[in-house]
Amino acid sequence: MHVRKDDTVVIISGKEKGKKGKVLAVSPKEGKIIVEHRNIVTKHIKPRQMGQPGGLVKAEGAFYACKAMVVCPKCNKATRVGHAIVDTSEKFKKKNRVCKRCGAVL
Repeated sequence: MHVRKDDTVVIISGKEKGKKGKVLAVSPKEGKIIVEHRNIVTKHIKPRQMGQPGGLVKAEGAFYACKAMVVCPKCNKATRVGHAIVDTSEKFKKKNRVCKRCGAVL
């Protein structure tokens, strides 16, 4: 997936279009992400124990990762994610995510 936990993303479609937020959770198997304070849904909670309150709770809902683009920390714009291989030593090579606009490491 092009999105990871703690990335800043901008939503590119839907009712939250154009808004930014921090990724709280990623589910690669489903292809979905949860973004902080975005896509708020109402959940109905049933009381489980005696004296425990039930009711309605507002929480962030998951949406498809293809509807979000990573925001580059250097140029502060929504960007596609590229990959670059960096030689750390003779034996080890590391794959980094880079901004397609400015080339900064994400």
